[in-house]
Amino acid sequence: MIKFVNITACIAAILSTIICVDSQAQQVYYNDGRPSASLRMPCKDEGIVMQYGDGKDSCDTYGAREAVVNKEGDTYYLFYDGAGKDGWISCLAESKDLRKWTKKGTVLSLGDAARNDYKSASSPWVIKEGNEWHMFYIGTPNTTPPPYRIPAFPYLTMKAKSNSLRGPWIKQYDVTPLPPKENSYYTVTSSPGFIVRHNNEYIMFFSAATHDNNITKRTLGIARTKDLNSSWKINDQPIFPLDEQIENSSVYYEPANKTWFLFTNHIGIDEKYGEYTDAIWVYWSKDIYNWNRDNKAVVLDSSNSVWAKGAIGMPAVIKAGNKLALLYDAGEGEDFGHMFRSIGLAWMNLPLKVPVRKSK
Repeated sequence: MIKFVNITACIAAILSTIICVDSQAQQVYYNDGRPSASLRMPCKDEGIVMQYGDGKDSCDTYGAREAVVNKEGDTYYLFYDGAGKDGWISCLAESKDLRKWTKKGTVLSLGDAARNDYKSASSPWVIKEGNEWHMFYIGTPNTTPPPYRIPAFPYLTMKAKSNSLRGPWIKQYDVTPLPPKENSYYTVTSSPGFIVRHNNEYIMFFSAATHDNNITKRTLGIARTKDLNSSWKINDQPIFPLDEQIENSSVYYEPANKTWFLFTNHIGIDEKYGEYTDAIWVYWSKDIYNWNRDNKAVVLDSSNSVWAKGAIGMPAVIKAGNKLALLYDAGEGEDFGHMFRSIGLAWMNLPLKVPVRKSK
């Protein structure tokens, strides 16, 4: 028996399905063949919440980058890289709501000419043990010329400690947390990342980079320790292949589905601008020690940012009520450079769900 159907409704349903799939598959392809992400995680951008340029003692005259957020009591503490008159140095800002920030100035200083933080002391990640805060920050003896003084390889992890997030921070030059290693995946970068305490040890998702035929390859690695005042044990293999081209990390554990979510910024490439930080990606895994490069999605890029249509940099996530807040740096408009970036804020609904491709 022939069964009549509503053709208009069928066509509408098919088109709806196609559009739904398309919205999740706005995949960017790179001219050098580096991997891309085909899925997206829903994220709503709020815009700039901390503008560069008015920090104390000209500490962020040329830009504010690499936001790292922590919370103690009812106060959020934001460490960020201030590109100032003396170089890129870690600064502090405080907030009660993640939207209005009070800048406090620098929390670190440059070392003398014999130290690895002679030209930059920036991008600190912290964790509290007992009554003491432990800081792991980037040091480098190399930068581009003034006035911008952009940090250059090698990017090294250095150590400081304090009884308060506000400092003062005491540098521990006798500790080398992540020593670089020849013939490894972290020859020119072994810089700090998100730290979590798990299975009676500390795990750090650190940034790693090396040169391969004069091409910089970037990925993330895992380092582990039970003693925060010692060198960490670095896993022999990175968690993702070097051609993934990612750096920096921020991790959130979703108890609702027992899944770890790792946020990172991706390095894209453009024929006109060359390499630049083009998007924030997220990876997910049930096992904190093992990750699959295929389990990834785009979180934020020029298509869903309300103010940044060029470079979008390092992410930091923190739970705020029933949402996950995402702080990041970017240049306003179509700005693909390293300088004159501000800090933006975006939101994701909780519980965080693994992105899936919708099918018919």
